Amino acid sequence: MSKHTVVWIDHKEARIFRIQPDTSTEVTVHAPHFVHRHPGGSDRAKDHPDDARRFYQEVAGSLNDAEGIVIVGPASAKLDFLKYVHKHDHLLEPKIIGIETMDHPTDAQLVAYAKQYFNLGGRTPAV
Repeated sequence: MSKHTVVWIDHKEARIFRIQPDTSTEVTVHAPHFVHRHPGGSDRAKDHPDDARRFYQEVAGSLNDAEGIVIVGPASAKLDFLKYVHKHDHLLEPKIIGIETMDHPTDAQLVAYAKQYFNLGGRTPAV
């Protein structure tokens, strides 16, 4: 299993890529129940209070074998996940080496970013 891992996360899903110089594997973890909110809407009753915690717990559990983790995503879910890890998963916490804002890349773009970040394939990361 690869020690280099990048996690793209929002409130609907987490896409977890294990990165090797020549290959990568992906696992997707879906949030238990994502409700897209509309301003003034009444979707609040559809949320379960533990949905986010269960989602972050499942994501964290899928990262146990990683050694270096970069968390990326477009909005606050990456920070919410980091807060979850700080509070509930102290063994995973030191494995997180970076957190970056990133919109909605393709899988190929995300893998290329991770390879550059981890300096795989002989490239030097951009500064």
